[in-house]
Formats: sequence, structure tokens, C-alpha cells
Amino acid sequence: MEGFSLKNLFSRPAAQTTDRRKHPRVKLSGEYTVLIVDDSKTVVHALKMVLEQAGYNTLTATGGEQAIELARQQKPDVVLMDVIMPGMTGFQATRILHKDPATAHIPVVIISASEQPSEKAWCKRLGAKGFLPKPIQRGKLFPCLEDILNLDEMVQA
Repeated sequence: MEGFSLKNLFSRPAAQTTDRRKHPRVKLSGEYTVLIVDDSKTVVHALKMVLEQAGYNTLTATGGEQAIELARQQKPDVVLMDVIMPGMTGFQATRILHKDPATAHIPVVIISASEQPSEKAWCKRLGAKGFLPKPIQRGKLFPCLEDILNLDEMVQA
């Protein structure tokens, strides 16, 4: 992958001020767990680092089958699910998680390099609570998680 770097995994808007945040970030102390599902070790590692620095606990899976097992066993608070993976796709795994009474309450956020309107509509139809395009923008990742986890009332100025 020529020209690829971890810095480019999380994109930033071209015009930035020194204070990038539009609202204060919630300060966490490990009470929320995010299951990261992606077949790319680079994406998993980068998301894991960013989320743990923000105070989230993380679990990781490299495929849909492993994600379903971890979700059933560990009951994460939210799942970040890639779409295109070998074996079971993220769409299939999301459908199974949404229909299983043991995991139906766990919100799934689809992460995908494709921003096609049909893909976003399919995500909602499968029960996903959100959609984040790759490269993931920190300014969209954290507000998405805070909204899904209802953390707005915990924001500390």
C-alpha cells in the first residue's frame, strides 16, 4: 500500500483551527466497551488506540463469526462493524446480532469505505444504529458513540 500511513486512517477536515472540537468530549474511565470488527489489522489497531485513549474499553474481532461470539459472551456496549470481510460479511453479522435476543440490545455502527445511499439504507434496514464512512473522522466517531450511548448529559466542560 504505497502512500498509506496510520495518520491518514483518520481524516481531518482541510480547514482546521487549533481547537478542532465542536463540543467538549466526554471524559470516560473505562465503563463502556466497544467491539471493533474489521479484517484489517491496521484499522483495528488504530481504532483500538484512539478509543482506549478516550477512555473506552475495547474488544476486537477480525470477522463476523468471531464478532457474534464475542458479543454473546462479553456484551459490549456498542459494535463498530466493517462491511466487507472474508467469510461472514458485516451485514450478515449485523442481521444475526439484531435478531438474537441475547444481543439485540447492542447497537451496531457500520463502518465502510462505500458511502452509497443504498448501503446506508441497507444498514438501517438491518438494524444498525449508525454509519461511519472510512476514513473515519474523529469528529464524527466520538459524537456518534456519545449519541448512541446517551452520554450527552455526561459532557464535562
